[in-house]
Amino acid sequence: MKSFRENFMKAIFLSAACTSIAAVALICYFMFSSGLPTIAQIGPAEFLLGRVWKPLNDLFGIFPMILGSLWVTAGAMILGVPIGLLTAVFLARFCPSWLYRMLKPAVELLAGIPSIVYGFFGLVVIVPIMQEVLGTNGKGILTASILLGIMILPTIIGVAEAAIRAVPESYYEGALALGATHERSVFTAVLPAAKSGILAGIILGVGRAIGETMAVIMVAGNQAVIPGSITSGVRTMTANIVLEMGYATDLHREALIATAVVLFAFILIINLSFSFIKRRIH
Repeated sequence: MKSFRENFMKAIFLSAACTSIAAVALICYFMFSSGLPTIAQIGPAEFLLGRVWKPLNDLFGIFPMILGSLWVTAGAMILGVPIGLLTAVFLARFCPSWLYRMLKPAVELLAGIPSIVYGFFGLVVIVPIMQEVLGTNGKGILTASILLGIMILPTIIGVAEAAIRAVPESYYEGALALGATHERSVFTAVLPAAKSGILAGIILGVGRAIGETMAVIMVAGNQAVIPGSITSGVRTMTANIVLEMGYATDLHREALIATAVVLFAFILIINLSFSFIKRRIH
């Protein structure tokens, strides 16, 4: 009977794993079977490097959207990674227990807020501040980067804190025994030992930032042009798909699916790059 239960559960787990793999394979098949022929039809150079997106004139250049996605994601990481990492260090090694009981649920609550709510917050709070400070309409790369930087904080904080807490206490105690202070022990002994988990949190943060749609639509300006500065309006690849898929037909619709293929390729390249870096630092 025990052997039967073990085999049954093994079959359940194997089925769940195969279902996940099959779902990913079906998504990839749908995107690539529709997107790659479209890229070939439009022309890879014209599609990827073209600077004009005018579907009514059969002009499908997504280079402005590629730049927009990269700029917004880079800005979010510049703002979010240091704050998230330092917050994780504080929660794991410096935070008093009474304060931790309040801060930890607050961080977890940030992870549960819907994207549209973040978008409304950016629209009614961050955009007016940008208008007052910069003298622009408030919507642009900087605003979207600030909002995305806030949105990726719970992901980075949660994973990084777990990685820091997983480091054996002997690392910290050994540094203290050698005469290091509490702060030096944490930053020179504990953090390097947790770099693998911290990097995993950063990878998840990048994925969240580059794939975010609704919040970015509300604060980025949605201008399908190459941005001239960090305050200029911009349209990301995800925003471009969502804004136009509802009424797109024929080649226009296929071009949007091809945009999703490019976005998928970007995420894959980013993950592979981080994996390579992760192996190099071990």
